[in-house]
Amino acid sequence: MIADERMVAFINSFDKGNTPFLENLEKEALAARVPVIRRETQGLIRFLLAAHRPMKILEVGTAIGFSALLMSEYGPEGCHITTIEKCEKRLAQAAENFARAGRQQQITLLAGDALDILRELEEPVDMIFMDAAKGQYIRFLPDILRLLPEGGLLVSDNVLQGGDIAESRYAVTRRNRTIHARMREYLYELTHHPRLRTCILPVGDGVTLSVKNCLVDPE
Repeated sequence: MIADERMVAFINSFDKGNTPFLENLEKEALAARVPVIRRETQGLIRFLLAAHRPMKILEVGTAIGFSALLMSEYGPEGCHITTIEKCEKRLAQAAENFARAGRQQQITLLAGDALDILRELEEPVDMIFMDAAKGQYIRFLPDILRLLPEGGLLVSDNVLQGGDIAESRYAVTRRNRTIHARMREYLYELTHHPRLRTCILPVGDGVTLSVKNCLVDPE
């Protein structure tokens, strides 16, 4: 647990919610046990969209398309989202949800392994939302940094692993130790990279906000 459940419930009680379509889609996802970004994370993303006003957004990890639809709804008018997913079942579900919402022109769905697709992308983006396999974040980072211009925003979800990230690797189940080590490496890179300014927030399952800055030569 990252934050006390009582406090999370209290904070979420002030949430005004989303559009009826998104509310229904979230209910469908939860009923089918498909994870979507948590309420408190949704609120944070809506705030960031309003503050940063990104026109070009890249999402790594589409799932059923909930977060892409959230960003298309609450992003600035005319913004475009490109989202990457490799699971065929999730691809079909996301495409159907984009069509149901009438957002096919605003959202581009790319099918395949994100590591391969990111290497092929060339156009800079204003904001990147990382919500894919946690153990792969560190492998995506070089291309993520290449695609972010100065002032670009990187939002990474699920970085605290239910609080396990703070534990010794020996306190984590053996099957999760590789993810644990890679996520710690990812957090270190985000907070120590000379081109990034990063903060780690205990929101949802942990979120990092990173802004790319200009490279200042040491005196």
